[in-house]
Amino acid sequence: MMVKNILSDKGQDVFTLPLDATVTDAVSSLAEHNVGALVVATADKVIKGIISERDVVRAICRTGASVLDQPVSQIMTSDVQTCTEDSTVPQLMELMTKGRFRHLPVERDGKLVGVVSIGDIVKRRIEEIEREAEDIRSYITSA
Repeated sequence: MMVKNILSDKGQDVFTLPLDATVTDAVSSLAEHNVGALVVATADKVIKGIISERDVVRAICRTGASVLDQPVSQIMTSDVQTCTEDSTVPQLMELMTKGRFRHLPVERDGKLVGVVSIGDIVKRRIEEIEREAEDIRSYITSA
């Protein structure tokens, strides 16, 4: 299965923040949208960074609550790993496992077109395994 299939099922809505948003803005948006990460992007969808719940927790631990008034650019990951719509589920699993992150922006022609999460990947793998098991059951009962 490819990323384009996942995005066609789940949709391409992505919650983003501008580069000048504060960490408080990020926390509010994470809570409002019930997501674990937000892509920091320009108005024309060029990815500048990604900020996750983990980033916020680590920053508060290091700096204290004053970090909430700082711009997200101070704590976001700037060197963002991305994938394309042609990336496969096994490729994403490897990338996410090696990088130890749970959200991966999807780019087309240098622009943000979606985000896949580890939850999306696990859901697709379970569906594939269930489909394979059903195929095997059907084969056995028809033989």
